[in-house]
Amino acid sequence: MSQLPTPNTCELRAKYPDVFERPASARLATPAVIAAALAIFVFGLVDLDFSPAKLVGGISQLGWITMMMIPPNPGSSFPLYMQALGETLSIALLGTTLAAVMALPVSLLAARNIIPSNLIRFPVRRFLDSLRGVDTLIWALVWINVVGLGPFAGVLAIAVSDFGAFGKLFSEAIEVADRKQVEGVRASGGHALHEIRFGLLPQVLPVIAGQVLYFIESNTRSATIIGIVGAGGIGLQLAEQIRVLEWQKVSFLILTILIAVAAIDFISSKLRFAIIGRRAVA
Repeated sequence: MSQLPTPNTCELRAKYPDVFERPASARLATPAVIAAALAIFVFGLVDLDFSPAKLVGGISQLGWITMMMIPPNPGSSFPLYMQALGETLSIALLGTTLAAVMALPVSLLAARNIIPSNLIRFPVRRFLDSLRGVDTLIWALVWINVVGLGPFAGVLAIAVSDFGAFGKLFSEAIEVADRKQVEGVRASGGHALHEIRFGLLPQVLPVIAGQVLYFIESNTRSATIIGIVGAGGIGLQLAEQIRVLEWQKVSFLILTILIAVAAIDFISSKLRFAIIGRRAVA
């Protein structure tokens, strides 16, 4: 059996010098990036006053608070907490629904296959980016100063923040829709509105519905957070109980929030899979 010829290393080096003799910049690039990352990490620890002693003391304090939380006990405030939980769920549901309804027509203006002109599409997209770039908590602080404390400010905060997110997601779903159905409506004599209504929307509505269901579950957590700053709901009750060190009530409220989020996540997941399955069958 014949053997393979022995490679000539000198010829290979002459033919492929970049492989055998990498430049110094290429050899030092990875170590330089690692060193820079470590330097930034250490600088961040020093600048943020990171202290192992504080961390150890904080862990012991956390253990004491955890022991004080057991067992969870709402006391005589159980009806009040259930009402606050319902308020939080209402804020998430109404805010998400309002944002989706407002974002759907605007997303058509941001879709490339609906509005080819960049003169209209570009400012619409930047407007959606500006709304999406501000966190829901900041919008809550803004609306609290506009309409006052309460759940109405929470609904508006979630609606404005999700309006930008939905506008982007809906427009992307519209842009990747199959053009064959739209062309079929056009070939049958339909005008532009018919193309959108009968050729485009039936394709993207299941995707939009799945996104809305996911955001309802996510906004339940957001509604809890913005409630802490005065937008109502169970977050306000949680902040008040932490302030007065009622740790058993705090643990009950946290457990209630976890159960509510898990239940909503389970229901929304079932609905999303049902919608996707129905779409696949269709």
